[in-house]
Amino acid sequence: MSDRHISQHFETLAIHAGNTADPRTGAVVPPIYQVSTYKQDGVGGLRGGYEYSRSANPTRTALEENLAALEGGRRGLAFASGLAAEDCLLRTLLSPGDHVVIPNDAYGGTFRLFAKVVARWGVAWSVADTSDPAAVRAAITPKTKAVWVETPSNPLLGITDIAAVAQVARDAGARLVVDNTFATPYLQQPLALGADVVVHSLTKYMGGHSDVVGGALITGDAELGEELAFHQNAMGAVAGPFDSWLVLRGTKTLSVRMDRHSENATKVADMLSRHSRVTSVLYPGLPEHPGHEVAAKQMRAFGGMVSFRVEGGEEAAVEVCNRARVFTLGESLGGVESLIEHPGRMTHASAAGSALEVPADLVRLSVGIENIDDLLEDLQQALGR
Repeated sequence: MSDRHISQHFETLAIHAGNTADPRTGAVVPPIYQVSTYKQDGVGGLRGGYEYSRSANPTRTALEENLAALEGGRRGLAFASGLAAEDCLLRTLLSPGDHVVIPNDAYGGTFRLFAKVVARWGVAWSVADTSDPAAVRAAITPKTKAVWVETPSNPLLGITDIAAVAQVARDAGARLVVDNTFATPYLQQPLALGADVVVHSLTKYMGGHSDVVGGALITGDAELGEELAFHQNAMGAVAGPFDSWLVLRGTKTLSVRMDRHSENATKVADMLSRHSRVTSVLYPGLPEHPGHEVAAKQMRAFGGMVSFRVEGGEEAAVEVCNRARVFTLGESLGGVESLIEHPGRMTHASAAGSALEVPADLVRLSVGIENIDDLLEDLQQALGR
């Protein structure tokens, strides 16, 4: 629907890739094609390649072109949720008897998918500290077909050296999958660093306004892209036209939002690191973070997610969450508004009792784009100053 290579500059691509003016009316925003089926020009004569909106829809096509351009990939695919994208990817890459290496601090929903769903299909998995390429190498078996990475990770903000782990995966004949949700393609481009597939929850920063649920896969491998597209159509968990339109609207402002998210988060992390009730701050932008140098090498900035641990244990962490006023107590992340949550009882409850269980005294922040003074004051009063 557009020349996605109109520019190599991210900010221009974000606005123009996939966003061709409507040829009939000149509308500068792609229409919402709220349609299920399409008139064919004779039997088998598809107009523009469209026959049924599960298989393809013009609004979704626009988003998929945009996503591919922003990640520097050859094929982008949009799904009904991030987990729908992950499910499609796993069923494309894996067969019963295969093995996957996953991070020791993966998102709870991803862990649940592996532990409760994919495992029943006969796929084995093991956990590794992906910040250590040697640990990843040690976890790989002759049956390993994929290495799964989140960087920064959710919720411990761990950093993985994508290029180093990509080499480990290649040496083993495995695919490297990178969940780029926290960083977004504005801050980090895993395909350029050697990843085979990038995963996104479009619900988060890509949509950016807490008003849509979606997921995406992007790859630079044309053949793999075709395989993923086949499974996307066969399984059917596609992004709807209105959801696609909302995400496409969101990506246009991604760069300016991420700049502000990162700026605010840096100041929040700095304040928390000096607060007497905070025992540790997890933010890759802090020089003392163990992954700081790697993050500085492969990211444009350090993102809007900050986690911290508080003295007093689990109940104290829950109380901080409950006392926040500007920070809204809620799951998810990446919207313009700031959110606060207790991962152990909320987003990562499914990992309780496993190797991926998160600390009980952990609080996770999605730092929004509000006035920084208001955010700092709110956290100080929530912590009891």
